[in-house]
Amino acid sequence: MSVPQDTRQFQGGRRAVHDTTDSSIGDNSSSGLHGNPSRAQWPGSRVISAQKANTANAFTLSTLALSTASLYPLVQPGGSLFGLQESNPVATDVAYKGPSSAYGLANDPMVGSKIGGVNVFGGGLGLYANGSGVIGGLGVSGDTSCTDHNIAWTIRQLLGLNHTPSAGADNISYPSHPLCLGGETPPSGQ
Repeated sequence: MSVPQDTRQFQGGRRAVHDTTDSSIGDNSSSGLHGNPSRAQWPGSRVISAQKANTANAFTLSTLALSTASLYPLVQPGGSLFGLQESNPVATDVAYKGPSSAYGLANDPMVGSKIGGVNVFGGGLGLYANGSGVIGGLGVSGDTSCTDHNIAWTIRQLLGLNHTPSAGADNISYPSHPLCLGGETPPSGQ
């Protein structure tokens, strides 16, 4: 699944953004780098985007849209899912295999492999095909978690994979999720 090139306009130009998809209907994933050259990226964002995609895919149901941002309050001390983020570690043999010069490119060694991991802040959303329910997850990393969420939301809309069971159910919610430095607001609409 390829991310449309017009996502560049939503990136704010501060950092390169990684996106990763994780499929429920096959054992394939994709990874991409968008925006500024790779020297401007946070190298850790590649793995974080994959964790977000995995989390969105693993905890989203056809009847329940759940974003990684909506997990944040639930995993805090005393929350009903406290410790969830420690339950499924990243497969480091997948995350760090191959030459780093290929990371984020079409030949990224992570493509086609399951990375695992659970990430509980903004940037991960389930992907919903019209009439098919959830078909996978999308993870974005490279800016604040609020901006990552907004970019993922926009990418999902551009891909036409935003047919969630209830409009806006997996949107970022303040003050449940901490406000970010840029004062971003949740995207509107579905």
